[in-house]
Amino acid sequence: MKLLRVGPQGAERPVVLGQGGTAYDLSGLTGDIDGAFLASLDPAELARAVAAGELPVTEVDGERTGAPVARPGKVVGIGLNYRDHAAEAGAAIPAEPVVFLKPSNTVVGPHDEVLVPRGSTKTDYEVELAVVIGRTARYLDDHEAAAAVIAGYAAVNDVTERAFQFDRGGQWDKGKSAETFTPLGPWLVTPDEVGDPQSLGLRLWVNGELRQDGSTAEMIFPVLELVRYLSHFMVLEPGDVIVTGTPAGVTLGRPGTPFLQPADVVELEVDRLGRQRQVLGKA
Repeated sequence: MKLLRVGPQGAERPVVLGQGGTAYDLSGLTGDIDGAFLASLDPAELARAVAAGELPVTEVDGERTGAPVARPGKVVGIGLNYRDHAAEAGAAIPAEPVVFLKPSNTVVGPHDEVLVPRGSTKTDYEVELAVVIGRTARYLDDHEAAAAVIAGYAAVNDVTERAFQFDRGGQWDKGKSAETFTPLGPWLVTPDEVGDPQSLGLRLWVNGELRQDGSTAEMIFPVLELVRYLSHFMVLEPGDVIVTGTPAGVTLGRPGTPFLQPADVVELEVDRLGRQRQVLGKA
């Protein structure tokens, strides 16, 4: 199933896309696509309701698409999770996942404006696979247990200010936390429709130039290991989002390439998870 939220920011309504792309209104079942809804989500039952005509058809063309999850409790980032990206960053291959946190208020819709922060000199892009949690997870034993807590997957741009991240001291969080720095969506796609999360292509363009072209097959720590691993350091809750790392091709690894500026256009896609487009603005 593909779940999405459409409408003005702060007033989105929940929708599910059926076969052929027909949109069905979920407002009779839930007020929003949030942690509580995801914790009770049964994709098979939802598919049955759609097939039985129990949900009203709705029109979504021309409406803004919001992030497919309403205000996640937390966004957990994974750094240096592709060998080619670690190499371009001049970093050693990590022995364990590199973990950072992004505020939930960085999450915006897939086509919303991304703001270059005040004082920024090195705003950068990162196309990534996002994992959305659907069941509470603590101290998971194995990958089978990890798979059981995943509600679905989404495309995400882990926007990063490199000068804040590396040149200003302290933690990576400073370069990851500006408003609008986590465009998410357009859809939350359930695992049954995604298939193997380690076989997804990821691509990103800036002003029409292809900058990133990778595959989740190249992850150092695969999705199920990341979920298992994180559950031993924090409780993962329904609605939480994990952004799983980016392949090579970021501006940081392209000497002489200018960092993002207002009016630049970033487009990205992840196989089976849809496409994003952002025009850069200024905070």
